[in-house]
Amino acid sequence: MSERIKTARRLVVKVGSSLLVDKTNGALDKKWVAGLAADIARCRGRGQDVILVSSGAIALGRTVLHLNDRPLKLEEKQAAAAAGQVSLAHAYEEALRPHKLPVAQVLLTVDDTEERRRYLNARGTLNALLDFGALPLINENDTVATSEIRYGDNDRLAARVAIMASADCLILLSDVDGLYDSDPSSSPDAAFIPVVERITPEIEAMAGAAKTPTGSGGMVTKIEAAKMALTGGCHVAITNGKGVQPLNALENGARCTWFVPRKNPQDARKQWIGASLRPAGRLTVDSGATAALAQGRSLLPVGVIAVDGDFERGDAVIIWGQDGRELGRGLCAYSTADARLILGHKSSEIEDILGYRGRDEMIHRDDLALS
Repeated sequence: MSERIKTARRLVVKVGSSLLVDKTNGALDKKWVAGLAADIARCRGRGQDVILVSSGAIALGRTVLHLNDRPLKLEEKQAAAAAGQVSLAHAYEEALRPHKLPVAQVLLTVDDTEERRRYLNARGTLNALLDFGALPLINENDTVATSEIRYGDNDRLAARVAIMASADCLILLSDVDGLYDSDPSSSPDAAFIPVVERITPEIEAMAGAAKTPTGSGGMVTKIEAAKMALTGGCHVAITNGKGVQPLNALENGARCTWFVPRKNPQDARKQWIGASLRPAGRLTVDSGATAALAQGRSLLPVGVIAVDGDFERGDAVIIWGQDGRELGRGLCAYSTADARLILGHKSSEIEDILGYRGRDEMIHRDDLALS
């Protein structure tokens, strides 16, 4: 299973607060960050995309704002997050500079990963950053959270990002080396679970709570994150990241628990589009577009001859052939009004017609599930 890291097309790596911050003085562990930067550079050097989801802003912000270890009120956590995020982003930027890898900070909320149009915007931004050779550095936008902030939320956020980005592999770096059938700190006979092929109630019951002052997610949120990521066809590894180069250690057989999906990310996404979304409209396409779709290509405006329904950008639509047969379903990159204006036109004409530069495709092939 360690080969999965080397062969994955796109990796999402989640870093827990307890790895970044020295619990004795609240300072950033720069040596550890430098080691992770070397790991990321190695992955990028062999052609892999890497997205980093990092906790630690609130923990660092405590030091920046000279807060003690007392429990913080919501607005105090938000203030700490705002101050600490600057230090966190700067630390990664500094560590990756020798590897000539630019860092791009992306702050997300749950709504950004669940509301479809915001989801598409975030997905498009991540893909663009990766195309530009940047490392997306993601954290929850704690400063605008409307409910209590918990560090463990980044486990679930990492899973949502993995699905959004169609990642092959999600690595949860923590202070534990994987899943046990009972708490190893209190049960000397606890058995290690190296591979989980299905998350059952029994597996969920094995999870415990966090035991460090800087992290509060624990195994519970990691199991929840794994369950979520598996639905997107993503492999998940939970491992101890305390070593200087944790990804390198994992590649070389370090102990971890692997969660194995039953499908790949592309098939999982297409199943979601084809079966789980309620279509809000219909696009009728000509014979040329029908042939192009059958060859695995995207749907371009020039091939669309009719638009029906009332939908917004990012909504699911049905694709019909001229013979009245359903060809598939997909997420349309334009609203009904804009789609009607650009149908039958070349992609190069979109900006002149709409007054802004949108996507070249009416429906990108990654957002399309054929019948």
